Parts: sequence; structure tokens; C-alpha cells
Amino acid sequence: MNITRILSLTVFACLQLSALSQAAETASLEANLEPFRPLLGKTWRGEFKNSRPDRPMIDVVRWERALNGKAIRVLHSVNDGAYGGESIIRWDKDAQKIVYNYFTTAGFTTTGTMTVEGQKFIGLEKVSGTNGVTEVRSVTELRADGSMLATAEYTKDGKVTGSREVIYREDAKSEVKFR
Repeated sequence: MNITRILSLTVFACLQLSALSQAAETASLEANLEPFRPLLGKTWRGEFKNSRPDRPMIDVVRWERALNGKAIRVLHSVNDGAYGGESIIRWDKDAQKIVYNYFTTAGFTTTGTMTVEGQKFIGLEKVSGTNGVTEVRSVTELRADGSMLATAEYTKDGKVTGSREVIYREDAKSEVKFR
């Protein structure tokens, strides 16, 4: 096979992948998950509020349509895979709620529910597999400037023991990495 044919096939394959990627963003989605559509097919890069030049804390998040539109898959990694996780968000018909499960590279998991208020996604999750944090309350907000603000409070024994704040911007060049 000559180089022209290889390049031609490569370009064709890239165009096909691009078309599939765009199709996934407009493909069917469970009606109760529609508020998440603006996030789908995008990669976001965020810097933690307490990040410092000598100790950066960078989170990369990828949102994808999953399970033929019956769910959303969210992958993320902090500092090129030092920590990461995967969430599956779905509509629970019986409970009439958005529910999700989060699995981490640290070995703990969470189960949560989410409500949508305008451009805000408000989560409440129970943590399993750790002797530390037992509950997380989070708010993710799509902001008018195109950024996404994510905040969370961590609870142990009924008391808030920590928090985080990250401002994300869409960044197609960033990648979620796992070690």
C-alpha cells in the first residue's frame, strides 16, 4: 500500500470519528438527563482554588453520553492520574430521581442523588469504603462565561471537615489519564 493511500485512509478515518463524535452529542438522551447535554462530548480542565505554582492541583473531566443515552459517563483525573474516578449518572424511574455512582482509583465508592436547578446540578452522596468522609454535598454550575464552577463540602460524623472549589474551562487538548 502506498503512502498516498495510507494518508487517504487516515484522513477518512479521522473524518468518520469526528462525525461519530458530533453525532453522539446530538443523539437521543433520556429526557430527564437533557440538562446535562451542554456538557456532553466535552473535556474540561480545572484548577483547584488552593492550587499553588509549587504544588499544582489540576483536574481534567470528560462528559460522555453512555448506554444508548440512558446514562451519562463522567471520567476525571487529578494531576495526570495521581487520583481519578468514573461516574455513571442515570434516571431512576422507580425513585423518580437522577442517581449516580462514583468509583475511584483510591478504592472508595459513592452513591448519590442529584437535582437540577436552572444551570446548577446539586448532588448529595454517601461514601463507602473509607473510614474518613461519609457524605459529600456538591454543586456544579454552568456559568454565563462558558466556565463551570464545582464546589463540594465533605462531612464526617455529621460535621463539615473540608471543601473544594474548582473552576473549569473547556479544553479539548486535555486528557483524562489513569496510571
